[in-house]
Amino acid sequence: MDDLKVSIIQSDLHWENTEANLAMFEEKIWQIESHPDIIVLPETFTTGFSMKPKELAEPARTKTFKWMQQQAAQTKAVIAGSYIVQENGQFFNRLYAVYPDGGAYYYDKKHLFTLVGEDEGFTAGKSRITLKIKGWNIMPLICYDLRFPVWSRSRRSAENNYEYDCLLYIANWPKPRIHAWDTLLAARAIENTSYCIGVNRTGKDGVGANYVGHSAIYDYTGEKIAFSESEEIIESSLNYREMELFRNRFPFQKDGDEFEL
Repeated sequence: MDDLKVSIIQSDLHWENTEANLAMFEEKIWQIESHPDIIVLPETFTTGFSMKPKELAEPARTKTFKWMQQQAAQTKAVIAGSYIVQENGQFFNRLYAVYPDGGAYYYDKKHLFTLVGEDEGFTAGKSRITLKIKGWNIMPLICYDLRFPVWSRSRRSAENNYEYDCLLYIANWPKPRIHAWDTLLAARAIENTSYCIGVNRTGKDGVGANYVGHSAIYDYTGEKIAFSESEEIIESSLNYREMELFRNRFPFQKDGDEFEL
């Protein structure tokens, strides 16, 4: 299996301003020269973590989705990030993963952040997805999902002890709770014997929340292999063969509990 080349864009966001954010991220994407397989943007990258879905939502597969298609086609990379989507009279914090050929998959945030009323304006997702990129299986999740290990737990099948090879969390995770972010990303990697990527933002949003980044990549042992507190593009290459060797030597997953969600 080939290595997976990942580019994370850790950035401040223009509060509730889709046009400004799309222009900014387009400029940042074109600074990437490493030809990654996937480029990852933060949670709600077009607006910040706003609780105004009625004012800010887009119909599914319209403006921002088409912009993601354009970026994927031009870079030949999968583009992933979430924004506010309206569909069938409901609002979702929806992560799209858009492929260079224009195809796409989406994941709706399951665990809505009740402390700020996300559950009052948004509808929770009901299912997980697994993306396939260069033979890798990648499970995308969003922010508050990180606190709930059962939802992210790799489930065994008859064919394979490992449901995925990499967990991908995108977030607007604020400074006061950043220790939990750091700790839980490493824990998810360790308990699932999987790479784990966390993509956060920087800056201050329109309601005064402060963000200090800490976007990071952890390997299958929980060791940190990339990390940043700055507004920058973080690039790394994930090695499948090394992970496979570790999994074969330490097959912890086969002793895990069988369960269904």
